[in-house]
Amino acid sequence: MAWKRMVLEIGMGTDIRGTEPTKAAERALRNALWRNALTASTALGLDTDGMRIEVTIGVPDPGQVDKDVIVAVLPHGTGTVTVAEGGLRIPDESGTDATLLAHAAAVVYMDIPESQLS
Repeated sequence: MAWKRMVLEIGMGTDIRGTEPTKAAERALRNALWRNALTASTALGLDTDGMRIEVTIGVPDPGQVDKDVIVAVLPHGTGTVTVAEGGLRIPDESGTDATLLAHAAAVVYMDIPESQLS
């Protein structure tokens, strides 16, 4: 068996009226995942829960993101989350609130049998 990178999914999420980095990050990951149907595991005869997903989030205030909330979004497999400084903070006209923009990348790996690699 060999772990192979199979899919890269990307998305964007916002917290329109607030400054909750976890909310924006969760929405970004949902945006990345919910517009796709991964059929590769079925086509290869593999269990969808055998996937490994590496999630990277770019958002203002990365230290405030609850990684457990983000990994709970994944419908299958096991995941890891890395959060980096990124995204955007767009202040409102009064300067008392802001909109946060987060970006998400989810890289899906599958453990492919050697017999299917050739």
